[in-house]
Amino acid sequence: MSQQLDAQTQANLQRAHSKDGVPQTQRKVPYRNIRDVLALHTKTSPRKPFLIYYDQAGARSEQTYASFTAHVHQAANFLYEDLGLRRGDRVATISHNHSDSVIIYFACWVIGAAVAPQNVAEDDRRIAFILRNSEAKICLARAEYIQRAERIISGEDGFGGAPNIQQIVQIGGEATGERIHFQEALRDRPTTYLGDDSGAKAGDLPLGEGGEATARLDDEALLVYTSGTTGTPKGVILSQYNLLVDAQGIAQWQAITGNQRTMCVLPIHHVNGIVVTIMAPLSVGGSTVLNSRFSASRFWERIVREGVNVVSVVPTLLQFLIEYGREQQAAGDTIFGAGINRRDLTHFRHFICGAGTLSVALAKEFSELFGFTILHGYGLSESTCYSCFLPISLSWAANQRWLLAHGYPSIGCPIEPNEMAIFSADGSGEQLGAGERGEICIRGHNVMQGYFKRADANAETFKFGWFRSGDEGFYLRGEGGRQFFFITGRIKELINRGGVKFSPFDIEEALLAIDGVKVGLAIAFPNIYYGEEVGAYILPEPGAQLTAEGILAACRAQMTFEKAPKAVVFGGEVPVTSTGKYQRLKLQGLFAEWERTQFRR
Repeated sequence: MSQQLDAQTQANLQRAHSKDGVPQTQRKVPYRNIRDVLALHTKTSPRKPFLIYYDQAGARSEQTYASFTAHVHQAANFLYEDLGLRRGDRVATISHNHSDSVIIYFACWVIGAAVAPQNVAEDDRRIAFILRNSEAKICLARAEYIQRAERIISGEDGFGGAPNIQQIVQIGGEATGERIHFQEALRDRPTTYLGDDSGAKAGDLPLGEGGEATARLDDEALLVYTSGTTGTPKGVILSQYNLLVDAQGIAQWQAITGNQRTMCVLPIHHVNGIVVTIMAPLSVGGSTVLNSRFSASRFWERIVREGVNVVSVVPTLLQFLIEYGREQQAAGDTIFGAGINRRDLTHFRHFICGAGTLSVALAKEFSELFGFTILHGYGLSESTCYSCFLPISLSWAANQRWLLAHGYPSIGCPIEPNEMAIFSADGSGEQLGAGERGEICIRGHNVMQGYFKRADANAETFKFGWFRSGDEGFYLRGEGGRQFFFITGRIKELINRGGVKFSPFDIEEALLAIDGVKVGLAIAFPNIYYGEEVGAYILPEPGAQLTAEGILAACRAQMTFEKAPKAVVFGGEVPVTSTGKYQRLKLQGLFAEWERTQFRR
């Protein structure tokens, strides 16, 4: 790690990197680095499509393993020779989903450099902090964002700038000569990486500068920043091994093989888009379809056209697909649109769903409308990506029971690289039993290397040798004693009313059961009498005739006065992160008028 940790934290971190007593140093993947995986599939299946890309206009492009690897090596040569990047350096990107971004990621990993991808939907202040904190040397920005990148990095906008960025490179757009242009720089570059003075496949890399191989499994690969709602973002350090072992675990659990295709509709500045639908198919020599952005009207058509087998989504996208399906039905078409029927989708297997909050009501409505299996799962950037899923072997009836019958959709069972447990939420290290609510904790080979330059956060997060997620949950035992986990809320978002804590998820299930409620969020807002009180933020269905009094009465019929919402705010949108997580804390200010109100029965 790029920081000094005290001996106790270092020991705790090592314990958190073990699975069933096997340390992370005993590898679960048969590769020396990410380049080794790419080289293997390029050698054995050079003409197989690896990356299919649809831009915002719907134009399609395709790269085979051979052509993709050639482009990656050209980019690596440019980064190594022209920009002077070396193993251990960091590169920032400011881009949206694009095949160029994937090439840049892999080029950095060939060198042994790490990528710090930026979310263009974030504000300039946050991006400036991340660029500065990451200590990145180079920033590659798409033409659409190049002026914004220059403004942020120079400090022109007053947010401190990023003086560590030595060079800004433009990706795409017209080459003007004002700055280095990525595509122009790649022209006539060798398609074999020259940084190791050979062209050998990664498994046979010679020794290079400093007597070290070009890249190793322990090298940093990603520096992604948490989407926390308070405080400064924390950089999560993920190694090449983290990416490969989690991708392998996901592919095994989802039964993804080399003759199958995944589709990416999530942003690839986030681990979900990167690991599930790029790294997982790569790990088995499969293919992936990358979309510049999600489009409900094009979703099913592309699945049919490309023969997609598995798609990773967030709950928000399930809601969009439901709305699109209902609209198509009303217009006399099938729920899939474009005349597509279920026979056209016989190759499609299931949805992977996680990251955001999946309610029982949404899972039920989607399952009833479309009839496709949802493998609900859970993970964090700190655990590389996913840590658990509902088992793929469950029957439809069993899958539905675990999704619908326990008040919360189960997030399933731990995947092979990690183990999970529930510990007391007070951080004491007391492990809890079945049915007891506490903090979801994870340890294994996919657990991050730590938070970048945050010794304080590392000490607290790994204080008893597990990664502490900050999420509240519990587990139940299924047939054969297998543990099925559930998430009930974010511990720091639990509503603490006069010392009694309530899960927002419990209240939201009641809100979503009210006819006419499209989105219902439980909001903890400041109150001088109880510290926090319970509010309800409601997005009504179009045409719904809802009143605050009706919402409050419906909730009080389902729960205690203390737990039920006391105030209602109606709105037209909900702030979400780039991965679809609701940002409840950003809605607290809408309840300011009730801060000094004492609510009575």
